[in-house]
Amino acid sequence: MTSAAKVAPLASAAMAARRPRVPSLDRLIHERLRLGMLSALAVNDSLTFTELREVLEVTDGNLSDHARKLENAGYVRVEKSFAGRKPRTAYRLTARGRQALRAYIESMQDFLQSMTGA
Repeated sequence: MTSAAKVAPLASAAMAARRPRVPSLDRLIHERLRLGMLSALAVNDSLTFTELREVLEVTDGNLSDHARKLENAGYVRVEKSFAGRKPRTAYRLTARGRQALRAYIESMQDFLQSMTGA
């Protein structure tokens, strides 16, 4: 066996030991727009469709699709009402959504700390 062949397994083992473990992230939350929605709702009691659209700078259709996915997962609650004759849609973060966001953030923090050795 050559000396290069003897070193290669040792180098691979050392690299694997230093490599940060990639967390298993909630794929539903990991998408940028949905993470933004949950984050915005985490610091606000509720936000209307219009407020979310402006904060996130997205189209109506894009916001609607992502909001529906979060609603189907039980992460947000949708409240539809009327302000005068105008329809109003508001979103609130559910307890399940808050818990999922917290778990996601903790996983990301652990991952980042493992990368920096902190």
